[in-house]
Amino acid sequence: MDFIADYYEIIKAVHIIAVISWMAGLLYLPRLFVNHAMNMDNADIRGLLEPMERKLLKLIMNPAMILAWVCGLLLALIPGLIDFKTDIWFHIKFLSVIIMTICHIYLGIERKKFISGEGIKTHKFYRLINEIPTILMIVIVVMVTVRPF
Repeated sequence: MDFIADYYEIIKAVHIIAVISWMAGLLYLPRLFVNHAMNMDNADIRGLLEPMERKLLKLIMNPAMILAWVCGLLLALIPGLIDFKTDIWFHIKFLSVIIMTICHIYLGIERKKFISGEGIKTHKFYRLINEIPTILMIVIVVMVTVRPF
Protein backbone atom coordinates (compact mmCIF):
# COMPACT_ATOMS: atom_id res chain seq x y z
CA MET A 1 0.00 0.00 0.00
CA ASP A 2 3.04 2.28 -0.08
CA PHE A 3 2.17 3.31 -3.64
CA ILE A 4 -0.97 5.03 -2.30
CA ALA A 5 1.25 7.35 -0.25
CA ASP A 6 2.66 8.75 -3.51
CA TYR A 7 -0.80 10.14 -4.24
CA TYR A 8 -1.59 11.30 -0.70
CA GLU A 9 -2.17 14.98 -1.53
CA ILE A 10 -4.38 14.21 -4.54
CA ILE A 11 -6.42 11.62 -2.65
CA LYS A 12 -6.80 13.99 0.30
CA ALA A 13 -7.94 16.86 -1.97
CA VAL A 14 -10.50 14.66 -3.73
CA HIS A 15 -11.67 13.36 -0.34
CA ILE A 16 -12.22 16.90 0.97
CA ILE A 17 -14.09 17.94 -2.19
CA ALA A 18 -16.28 14.83 -2.01
CA VAL A 19 -17.03 15.36 1.68
CA ILE A 20 -18.01 19.00 1.08
CA SER A 21 -20.34 17.95 -1.75
CA TRP A 22 -21.82 15.14 0.33
CA MET A 23 -22.37 17.44 3.31
CA ALA A 24 -24.03 20.06 1.12
CA GLY A 25 -26.55 17.44 0.04
CA LEU A 26 -27.06 16.07 3.55
CA LEU A 27 -27.83 19.58 4.76
CA TYR A 28 -30.01 20.61 1.81
CA LEU A 29 -32.15 17.51 1.18
CA PRO A 30 -33.93 17.66 4.57
CA ARG A 31 -34.67 21.34 3.88
CA LEU A 32 -36.33 20.31 0.63
CA PHE A 33 -38.28 17.72 2.62
CA VAL A 34 -39.48 20.48 4.98
CA ASN A 35 -40.94 22.36 2.01
CA HIS A 36 -42.31 19.15 0.53
CA ALA A 37 -44.04 18.14 3.78
CA MET A 38 -45.59 21.60 4.08
CA ASN A 39 -46.92 21.49 0.51
CA MET A 40 -48.24 17.95 0.01
CA ASP A 41 -51.55 19.39 -1.21
CA ASN A 42 -49.89 21.58 -3.85
CA ALA A 43 -49.16 19.54 -6.99
CA ASP A 44 -47.17 22.36 -8.61
CA ILE A 45 -44.72 22.61 -5.71
CA ARG A 46 -44.49 18.82 -5.42
CA GLY A 47 -43.75 18.70 -9.15
CA LEU A 48 -40.91 21.14 -8.58
CA LEU A 49 -39.47 19.51 -5.45
CA GLU A 50 -39.53 15.84 -6.45
CA PRO A 51 -37.10 16.20 -9.40
CA MET A 52 -34.87 18.46 -7.30
CA GLU A 53 -34.74 15.86 -4.52
CA ARG A 54 -34.07 13.03 -6.97
CA LYS A 55 -31.30 14.89 -8.81
CA LEU A 56 -29.67 16.03 -5.57
CA LEU A 57 -29.61 12.48 -4.23
CA LYS A 58 -28.71 10.62 -7.43
CA LEU A 59 -26.38 13.09 -9.16
CA ILE A 60 -24.61 14.77 -6.24
CA MET A 61 -25.05 12.98 -2.93
CA ASN A 62 -24.62 9.35 -4.01
CA PRO A 63 -21.46 9.91 -6.10
CA ALA A 64 -20.02 12.24 -3.45
CA MET A 65 -20.63 9.71 -0.69
CA ILE A 66 -19.02 6.90 -2.68
CA LEU A 67 -16.02 9.05 -3.57
CA ALA A 68 -15.64 10.23 0.05
CA TRP A 69 -15.67 6.62 1.25
CA VAL A 70 -13.21 5.38 -1.39
CA CYS A 71 -10.74 8.22 -0.82
CA GLY A 72 -11.15 8.02 2.96
CA LEU A 73 -10.42 4.31 2.97
CA LEU A 74 -7.41 4.83 0.70
CA LEU A 75 -6.08 7.47 3.10
CA ALA A 76 -6.62 5.13 6.05
CA LEU A 77 -4.56 2.45 4.29
CA ILE A 78 -1.47 4.63 3.96
CA PRO A 79 1.13 3.03 6.24
CA GLY A 80 1.96 5.05 9.34
CA LEU A 81 -0.86 7.55 8.93
CA ILE A 82 -3.18 5.90 11.47
CA ASP A 83 -2.40 3.56 14.32
CA PHE A 84 -5.60 1.54 14.52
CA LYS A 85 -4.72 0.24 17.99
CA THR A 86 -4.09 3.56 19.72
CA ASP A 87 -5.78 6.27 17.61
CA ILE A 88 -9.17 6.34 19.30
CA TRP A 89 -10.02 9.53 17.40
CA PHE A 90 -10.08 7.48 14.19
CA HIS A 91 -12.59 4.98 15.60
CA ILE A 92 -14.89 7.81 16.72
CA LYS A 93 -14.55 9.45 13.30
CA PHE A 94 -15.19 6.16 11.49
CA LEU A 95 -18.30 5.45 13.58
CA SER A 96 -19.55 8.98 12.86
CA VAL A 97 -19.07 8.43 9.12
CA ILE A 98 -21.01 5.16 9.35
CA ILE A 99 -23.86 6.99 11.11
CA MET A 100 -23.68 9.72 8.44
CA THR A 101 -24.02 7.02 5.78
CA ILE A 102 -27.05 5.59 7.59
CA CYS A 103 -28.56 9.10 7.59
CA HIS A 104 -27.91 9.30 3.84
CA ILE A 105 -29.67 5.98 3.25
CA TYR A 106 -32.56 7.05 5.48
CA LEU A 107 -33.00 10.26 3.48
CA GLY A 108 -33.20 8.16 0.32
CA ILE A 109 -35.94 6.06 1.92
CA GLU A 110 -37.81 9.21 2.93
CA ARG A 111 -37.59 10.56 -0.63
CA LYS A 112 -39.36 7.42 -1.87
CA LYS A 113 -42.10 7.97 0.72
CA PHE A 114 -42.75 11.43 -0.71
CA ILE A 115 -43.15 9.91 -4.17
CA SER A 116 -45.61 7.27 -2.92
CA GLY A 117 -47.34 9.75 -0.61
CA GLU A 118 -47.25 7.29 2.29
CA GLY A 119 -45.58 7.56 5.68
CA ILE A 120 -44.55 11.19 5.32
CA LYS A 121 -43.42 12.86 8.53
CA THR A 122 -44.13 16.43 9.61
CA HIS A 123 -42.04 19.40 8.53
CA LYS A 124 -40.87 19.70 12.15
CA PHE A 125 -39.42 16.18 11.98
CA TYR A 126 -37.40 17.06 8.88
CA ARG A 127 -36.17 20.27 10.52
CA LEU A 128 -34.97 18.17 13.45
CA ILE A 129 -33.18 15.49 11.43
CA ASN A 130 -31.49 18.27 9.48
CA GLU A 131 -29.33 18.81 12.59
CA ILE A 132 -27.94 15.26 12.70
CA PRO A 133 -25.44 15.68 9.83
CA THR A 134 -24.28 18.98 11.36
CA ILE A 135 -23.54 17.35 14.70
CA LEU A 136 -21.76 14.44 13.01
CA MET A 137 -19.73 16.85 10.87
CA ILE A 138 -18.56 18.70 13.99
CA VAL A 139 -17.51 15.43 15.64
CA ILE A 140 -15.68 14.27 12.50
CA VAL A 141 -13.82 17.55 11.94
CA VAL A 142 -12.76 17.76 15.59
CA MET A 143 -11.56 14.15 15.58
CA VAL A 144 -9.52 14.61 12.40
CA THR A 145 -8.01 18.01 13.18
CA VAL A 146 -7.59 17.99 16.97
CA ARG A 147 -7.20 14.22 17.46
CA PRO A 148 -8.07 14.46 21.15
CA PHE A 149 -7.85 10.71 21.82
